[in-house]
Amino acid sequence: MPRAPQALQGAFIEHIHALNALRNTEHISEVIEVRTKAELDRIDALIIPGGESTSIALIAERCGILDDLRAFARTKPTWGTCAGLILLAKTAIHTKKGGQKLLDALPVTVSRNQFGRQVDSFTIKLASPCLGDEVPFDYVFIRAPAIVSIDDPEVEPLVQLPPGHGQTEASEHGLLVAVKYRNILGTSFHPELTNDTRWHQYFVRMALAVSD
Repeated sequence: MPRAPQALQGAFIEHIHALNALRNTEHISEVIEVRTKAELDRIDALIIPGGESTSIALIAERCGILDDLRAFARTKPTWGTCAGLILLAKTAIHTKKGGQKLLDALPVTVSRNQFGRQVDSFTIKLASPCLGDEVPFDYVFIRAPAIVSIDDPEVEPLVQLPPGHGQTEASEHGLLVAVKYRNILGTSFHPELTNDTRWHQYFVRMALAVSD
């Protein structure tokens, strides 16, 4: 099954390295960069990386593939990390003046730059039962969004930060930073910036299950 990070803008190279590291153990036939509709039509699963969500949307629109990305995300395995999570969401708050275009595929409300500026970036070790073991994962947050509301009962919470992280009252109870919805995985953090490929493995196996 071909996997592809969207390569319009953002940290797609790191995702490519992580997926290639799994090719000998997972069912990954090919990893390609996606910039055109023809390339999008070749793949079975897509990663929309971190970067700048407004820029990704604008470049996708100029390249004529924004609607194609929207259609893909509604039916095929798609993972959005950080900016990719914002782009996948149905609703985003604290956006730039004038708002931004979204793919309208993941029924959550996302707060853009929830954790502040670049200087407010942080890492935290958390156990993540969804990854199938008790070994903590190093979660990397860089100008990260957070999921402040789930807007459909089918959305499954996967990872929640301990209380005290973030800038809103919701942080008192712990903010959601990873969810799954049907064919979609959305994460606030940057797993591609670690040497731990468990989240990429999780997505690959999720994509296979969705496709079966």
